[in-house]
Amino acid sequence: MSSVLADLLNLDLSDVTEKVIAEYIWIGGSGMDMRSKARSLSGPVSSPKELPKWNYDGSSTGQASGHDSEVILYPQAIFPDPFRRGKHILVICDTYSPNGTALPSNKRAAAEKIFSTKAVSDEEPWYGLEQEYTLLQKDVKWPLGWPIGGFPGPQGPYYCGVGADKAWGRDIVDAHYKACLYAGINVSGTNGEVMPGQWEFQVGPSVGISAADELWCARYIMERITEKEGVVLSFDPKPIEGDWNGAGCHTNYSTKSTRKEGGFEVIKKAIEKLRLRHKEHISAYGEGNERRLTGRHETADIHTFSWGVANRGASVRVGRDTEKDGKGYFEDRRPASNMDPYIVTSMIAETTILWKP
Repeated sequence: MSSVLADLLNLDLSDVTEKVIAEYIWIGGSGMDMRSKARSLSGPVSSPKELPKWNYDGSSTGQASGHDSEVILYPQAIFPDPFRRGKHILVICDTYSPNGTALPSNKRAAAEKIFSTKAVSDEEPWYGLEQEYTLLQKDVKWPLGWPIGGFPGPQGPYYCGVGADKAWGRDIVDAHYKACLYAGINVSGTNGEVMPGQWEFQVGPSVGISAADELWCARYIMERITEKEGVVLSFDPKPIEGDWNGAGCHTNYSTKSTRKEGGFEVIKKAIEKLRLRHKEHISAYGEGNERRLTGRHETADIHTFSWGVANRGASVRVGRDTEKDGKGYFEDRRPASNMDPYIVTSMIAETTILWKP
């Protein structure tokens, strides 16, 4: 990049104008394609309620037909922008037709209904989302650090590994970590994964729908960083066939009732409800998940529900501390890396709190 371009990108506008730039972010028709466009605001804002609705051409995102293409963006959450900095913001939006009905691809609206139910909000559901992803070389779509058309040594040295022959993409990972913290996203950690070129970051604990808003914003920030670095970001649940780990988005969950004395009994009842609705959950937990949930590589078989304490080969894992303390949280290990957090978080709350078998 030329120094002139770099200088312009780093311009501090606060000396010359009150205006701030808002980057409106939404999810396109595939359910995984993130889109965004920017607009100027007359001054800083502190709440999404102060932001205007906006529109875009839904026929170009697979969300509307050409003869009636307008889709309306409703601002729902704002984050400080780590790219433009200053008072500029990232805005997570959801999508509606002009008559005010949520688009079929808008999964936030239904999640909002569940989270605003009194029984659910009284339980203050907390989520910790473990987002795994794979970094790919741009022109060949092959994992970062792998010889083109070939394979690195077998799995073993790469998980939390250090060194030029074990960890590929660390600068991207660290830049993303800091950018998310700058944006006010509650990222709690990051690590290298079992398959080389694969990494994970964790969002949470966050309450209710904000966990999903934060994860989508963190995904957007990662897309922007990898775009800049000429690296492709993949959320495929099984990017490389064979003896290589897949990628998931393990979802840790607790409620007021599971966090207080006697909570372990509440957890067992919640897990039993998840067992009874196993098929429904699997069908909503990410596309291509059957390639990942094989019963190998730290997964449970997709057709069978199981749970256990400290068991990473189970559908649902309870931590040793939770068992010992008699209260705490549990981890649903079934969601794929490409899951929609609006669907998964709200579905877990609905099944464990609202559903009466």
